[in-house]
Amino acid sequence: MKIEPYLFFDGRCDEAIEFYQQALGARVEFLMRYAESPEPLPPGTLPPGAEDKVMHASLHIGGALVMVSDGMCSGAPAFNGFSLSLDCPDEDAAREAFAALADGGRVTMPLARTFWAPLFGMVNDRFGVGWMVGVSADAK
Repeated sequence: MKIEPYLFFDGRCDEAIEFYQQALGARVEFLMRYAESPEPLPPGTLPPGAEDKVMHASLHIGGALVMVSDGMCSGAPAFNGFSLSLDCPDEDAAREAFAALADGGRVTMPLARTFWAPLFGMVNDRFGVGWMVGVSADAK
């Protein structure tokens, strides 16, 4: 059994995919738009003009799979009550990832040494997704 995060971007999924490709080197494994669905969606499921929005995409970020979608484009996404944890191999990689995620976002805890990690910080990216960026205490 495993847990894989699934994020809904309410119409901004293409923008999010491009951002994560640039910021974190995300690689798109699969992408399907609503218009490509093998079965028609029930009438009224999507607002008009949403046919070209992302129905489902799978991204590889580091060693993790993160699934993303535009969802049903029915309101602003709310990324509350969780954060994605990004364990970086060294302090330079952590600083680079943190700065990239903070671009257009909001730092909630600046990168600093902690009792559990040589470097750790928290940021909400431009989409509101919370990230905890750190370096494992055992990293060289």
